[in-house]
Amino acid sequence: MGADRVFAYGAAAGLLGDLLLGDPRRGHPVAAFGRAAAAVERVLWRDHRGWGALHTALCVGGAVSSAALAARAVRPSRTASVALTATATWAVVGGTSLAREAQLVGRSLAAGDIEGARARLPHLCGRDPQALDADGIARAVVESVAENTSDAVVGALVWGAVGGVPGLVGFRAVNTLDAMVGHKSPRHRRYGWASARLDDLAGWPGARLTALLAAATGPDRRGAVRAWRADAGRHPSPNAGPVEASFAGALGVRLGGTLSYAGRVEHRPLLNTRGRAVRIDDIERAVRLSRRVTALALGVTVAGRLLTRRVLAKGRTS
Repeated sequence: MGADRVFAYGAAAGLLGDLLLGDPRRGHPVAAFGRAAAAVERVLWRDHRGWGALHTALCVGGAVSSAALAARAVRPSRTASVALTATATWAVVGGTSLAREAQLVGRSLAAGDIEGARARLPHLCGRDPQALDADGIARAVVESVAENTSDAVVGALVWGAVGGVPGLVGFRAVNTLDAMVGHKSPRHRRYGWASARLDDLAGWPGARLTALLAAATGPDRRGAVRAWRADAGRHPSPNAGPVEASFAGALGVRLGGTLSYAGRVEHRPLLNTRGRAVRIDDIERAVRLSRRVTALALGVTVAGRLLTRRVLAKGRTS
């Protein structure tokens, strides 16, 4: 069994584990990485980009190196290699938890329990829930499902296809660091600059693949492509823009607008201006679209890895 099949079987098994079990309930590796990164920050923090870059290098480099050592240790055993890839995939993706939390908020909204929906919203995103009415919560959930389909699933598969277990772990480490220090708070405006820029770079291919697959499998394919082309560049995030615009067009809804985040009010441009306002039932539609994108992303990344290896092998022999 070659490395390509190891990734294919391991990634498929890991996604199945996520589907059946959700996130690990105890001792989550991502949570352990977050605690370690926070400890490093307490030692290194200075209001300076250079110290933030060192923090990023130490944390991401340490995670990737540890994953590479583990992959090397099990390489003689194909079964162990598949098992390690499956475990890493299960640990770094979060599609099932994303869908579950979105649906719980949707059920609260459908039952008229807006306070319950506000209480659950922080499990999905960093919006200030008290500043949102029912429609605002529904829109926040759909936007979160779209963005996290890329961040929590597709991006990890892309880098897993590129770099195996170190790629999977490295992508999640970068994404986690961005969530911790990459935001524009006074403390992290300079210190988190390197983490934010690295996350933009690492998320670029996964975001475009997510947007492409959403356009290919969504209810309104033309609408997805139109919104992506017209509105993605107006979003402040280079990666969330294509994903949210494509989801908005595919679902026929309008995303963006005013939001409150960590006590800061932002006025974001509208995505898919031809669409209607988000309704509660659009949460379930977004979850279904996310699941279709996830399934296709597995197939695309596996096929891409196989094709790339064959092209490279042919080039070496010619």
